[in-house]
Amino acid sequence: MTISVQLHGPEDSAAVVVLAHGAGQGMDSGFMQTLAGGLASFGYRVVLFDFPYMTRAKEEGKSRPPDRMPVLLETFAEVVAAHRKPGTKLIVGGKSMGGRAATMIARSVGADGYLVFGYPFHPPGKPDHARVAHLEPLRVPGLIIQGTRDPFGKPDEVSHYPLNDALHVFWIDEGDHSLAPSKRSGLSPERSIARALHKARDFIKGL
Repeated sequence: MTISVQLHGPEDSAAVVVLAHGAGQGMDSGFMQTLAGGLASFGYRVVLFDFPYMTRAKEEGKSRPPDRMPVLLETFAEVVAAHRKPGTKLIVGGKSMGGRAATMIARSVGADGYLVFGYPFHPPGKPDHARVAHLEPLRVPGLIIQGTRDPFGKPDEVSHYPLNDALHVFWIDEGDHSLAPSKRSGLSPERSIARALHKARDFIKGL
């Protein structure tokens, strides 16, 4: 199956950022398009793609469950191989499930860093079922941008996980799994995502 890809930003950028989508929505989602547009506006080359199950879901017009992790990782690595460029920084990342996949291939594809928006630290309501075992030994520089209301990992839960110094978690006040604040918080969704994008830019610049 041909992998559907979108390219954003200048082709001659000093960094290529390959981003994968979350479980429920593909690269065309508003969130992924906002990420791509924001990072591209900073001068980075951004590559979005759909995993095979999402491509089939779009073709069939009905939702499908995600592919098994080996398929996700193989697809991710294939996209990286097709779009990385010699002499440029490579950052892998994504939203939720896609971001988790990025952390799992960061070392094997030789990424300079990884960038996750809303990491699924655990299933909602099950903080003891942590998905962090591979993060502790991972020495690739990483940034996870997480909302303080994220049911997949809140500050008091994440603080107990054994993460290493190569990984930084940046918290978005009142943000949910898509970093959006609650209406009653009075905070602006646009400001929250702008904070996330500027933090991502600073992370990439620092690599």
